[in-house]
Amino acid sequence: MTTTESSNQAFEVDWLLAQPGTQPAQHGARIDIANERITALAPIPPTGNKLIGLPGLCNAHDHARAIRATALGGFDKPLESWLMYLGVIPGVDAYVAAASSLARSALRGAGRVMIHYTRQQGLVDPITEAQQVAKAARDVGVQVGFAVAMRDRNNLAYADDTAVLAALPAALRTRVGARFGKPPLPANEQLAQADAIAAACHGPGFNVQYGPTGVQWCSDALLRAIAEASASNHRQVHMHMLETRYQREWADHHLPQGIIRYLHDIGFLSPRLTLAHCTYCTPEELELIAASGARIAVNTGSNLGLRSGIAPVAQMLAAGCKVAMGLDGLSLDEDDDALRELRLLHHLHKGWGYDIKLSHAQAWRIACEQGRHSISGVETSDAITTGGLADLLILDGDSLMEDRLFDDVDVLDYVLARATAAHIKRVVVSGKTIVEDGRVLGVDYPALMAELMSTLRAALDPADTWRASVSAMDGELAKLYHQHGGPMCC
Repeated sequence: MTTTESSNQAFEVDWLLAQPGTQPAQHGARIDIANERITALAPIPPTGNKLIGLPGLCNAHDHARAIRATALGGFDKPLESWLMYLGVIPGVDAYVAAASSLARSALRGAGRVMIHYTRQQGLVDPITEAQQVAKAARDVGVQVGFAVAMRDRNNLAYADDTAVLAALPAALRTRVGARFGKPPLPANEQLAQADAIAAACHGPGFNVQYGPTGVQWCSDALLRAIAEASASNHRQVHMHMLETRYQREWADHHLPQGIIRYLHDIGFLSPRLTLAHCTYCTPEELELIAASGARIAVNTGSNLGLRSGIAPVAQMLAAGCKVAMGLDGLSLDEDDDALRELRLLHHLHKGWGYDIKLSHAQAWRIACEQGRHSISGVETSDAITTGGLADLLILDGDSLMEDRLFDDVDVLDYVLARATAAHIKRVVVSGKTIVEDGRVLGVDYPALMAELMSTLRAALDPADTWRASVSAMDGELAKLYHQHGGPMCC
């Protein structure tokens, strides 16, 4: 493999999977790149470098959290309780937090990452914080979609905060009420803030979007305002949808016409929209999503870790939905390994016996193609082709296939069966190498993590009682969600 400057590179690989699952591996290839595009593909005799070239992977739904769930005490909690644990640590420098998370994503194979920025660090104003995240993305070299979080109701559960607080023990009610008592910004001010962030940050490699957190967390007025603004300025929208069964119950109670039908009726559904999860969508709802051109970002590992369920991926594809892969900061091993997440997605949704519901080619497209649009707004195929986008994942085939005996066993079989971040040699995004031999080239990931952990440990207050309040809320929320007809259903 030879390289020149980042904008002009040439890679030689012993196996090229230009369109995994659709085309057989090409044995020996040279890939020439200039100005973010592939300028030439040429067959060459295998060099013996044992490298495998593949299209680059995307993480179409994430939040760029620097600290993962188990470290916060949130292991094996349902989403509704788990969300409370995200607030048990103080805010830190937004650049350090974002760069740490994005560097980990790059190291583990995702060169494009969707950040639904639902939890600000809060040490500076929102525009300055977004600028710090944008700088982190550009330093790491990942291409980022940045959805500005927007919400104006139901901070504690899927009900009015007053009703939830009234159901809590008095002492806990006081502590929680003080924490969540600040009124939200009006819809017009939230839109203005998102547009101001876009004006300050939107540009090459950083695609600012509207990020309503979910219908249960956003008023009708806010959702209508976002739909109108997106239709006018063509800004993309990224939103959670029907992640858990409790969200399904809330939607069925409050929107008897159907939550997706409601979004259709207010002009919210469009090709600019990505819906994260859709774990509990009905077949009729999937058909509406498909007809609108909206995309779905499924998050298989996250849904399992948060006890949310298994998304109907086969039904999504059968309905004609455009499906992408997200990691949601909660891949199976909490390691942001995009290759492992792809394997989990494939195994869980491929079908049983001889009944194939998800082919190898479809699995790879989910992990690659549609995510590019959700994140970066670009329409491309998942193929490595002349003139195409130069997003590449280059693996060490020597260690991946150390027991290779037969040349006719598909190289993609090895990738889907056993590839992990440990096999990554290079990650190339828009023609730029951002990861090489286990190292992020643009930032010092170990130093960032050391700074992050040192800052956090120094900032922790031993007298802080909020963690105890969150633990108590965990039990109270469990009671409330089990009370059918109670505060969670009204």
